[in-house]
Amino acid sequence: MTNISVDHLTGIKDLTQQDIELIFKTADSFKEVINRPIKKVPSLRDITIANIFFENSTRTRLSFELAEKRLSADVVNFSASGSSVKKGETLIDTVNNILSMKVDMVVMRHSSPGATEFLSKKVNARIINAGDGTHEHPTQALLDAYSIREKLGKVAGKKVVIVGDILHSRVALSNIYCLQKLGAEVMVCGPATLIPKYINQLGVKVSNNLVEALEWCDVANMLRIQLERQDIKFFPSLREYTMLFGLNKEILNSLSKEIVVMHPGPINRGVEITSDVADSKQSIILQQVENGVAIRMAVIYLLAAKIER
Repeated sequence: MTNISVDHLTGIKDLTQQDIELIFKTADSFKEVINRPIKKVPSLRDITIANIFFENSTRTRLSFELAEKRLSADVVNFSASGSSVKKGETLIDTVNNILSMKVDMVVMRHSSPGATEFLSKKVNARIINAGDGTHEHPTQALLDAYSIREKLGKVAGKKVVIVGDILHSRVALSNIYCLQKLGAEVMVCGPATLIPKYINQLGVKVSNNLVEALEWCDVANMLRIQLERQDIKFFPSLREYTMLFGLNKEILNSLSKEIVVMHPGPINRGVEITSDVADSKQSIILQQVENGVAIRMAVIYLLAAKIER
């Protein structure tokens, strides 16, 4: 297969296993490009991409922008905070105004779940979801799975635990879909109040005991607490959360085997993970960041091939 089966990347749920493997294969060649002295290829010289972020973002926005520039695309950045959205302009009007400037692709982050899916049906451009509310964050899941494949040789058969705020995390949901499609076993771990009630329908294991979960896994993906999405208290205090679900060097060293530690960032050091774990040799957090650019280059490149000239 040389073509991706979807016209937009709104969620991992829509991708086949073959799509994911094609993205990884394409990312392999782009990873080689970004490690050259000249880190650009002229692949998308005739494509214009708009990055539209209705929510704050540093790493994801920079990663997408870098990926687009490495492919030689023209890039337009749009931030909702200083825009007409504040004056009451609708999402469709905002995007259509940008598209009238002859934009071919839109990378969007939005606080409403399903916003990118909605947009993909309304506008004539390729849409990439850079995170929609508590729904999905597909490129993060792809780069996480790609990083596991790079570190452990394959994803199939590996045991991955996702620890933390599962209820409010779009990263957790996308990771569950992606890892399962690639044949991994998935467990979620966190306080009972932060585990969604529907989780059993997704075929994942559930644990409320961090050490038990870490002993089970090959890879631990530590999520931050999404305080900005919580309108009520889900646990007594951050200190108590850290005591029960924070990963420190003492816990890591006490395990019967060496595990791989990941984090989608931004890290709250001293809460879900201590600095000596984040910076340890078992951590692949910086590799995740590097792989993010290659994966996003691959997604953009494959979707750009479907733009009607």
